[in-house]
Amino acid sequence: MFRTYSPKLGEVERQWYVVDAAGQTLGRLSSKIARVLTGKHKPQYAPHQDTGDFVIVVNAEQAVLTGNKEDAKVYYRHSTYPGGLKAESAGHLRRRRPVKLVEKSVWGMLPKNRLGRRQLKKLKVYAGPDHPHEAQQPKTLELGA
Repeated sequence: MFRTYSPKLGEVERQWYVVDAAGQTLGRLSSKIARVLTGKHKPQYAPHQDTGDFVIVVNAEQAVLTGNKEDAKVYYRHSTYPGGLKAESAGHLRRRRPVKLVEKSVWGMLPKNRLGRRQLKKLKVYAGPDHPHEAQQPKTLELGA
């Protein structure tokens, strides 16, 4: 009789990875980051458990949006008050808070439940080239072509 393997919480080894977003297309970058956060790159992946690794994104302000998305892509939020709908273009969001652009993009590719929120907490995004996580000895994540 064969049993399906399910990883225990203590068995999951977490790695730290650094990704340089400079010159990378935002959507392609985000999908690869989401894959590492969920743990789909590991053999012990389980869809109901958090088996993913930590990801540090540097140079988030230099991520590239293709086509006319800088002006045409619109992010909405609502204050929950009548008439409280706010709209903001991707270019304006990048100038105001460049970190949010990457965070929103990655969140769109994670599950919308407790598990997804726990996975998103392992994402650390910084606008510039510096980050305070040198003590974790992060490895560079190769994203491919």
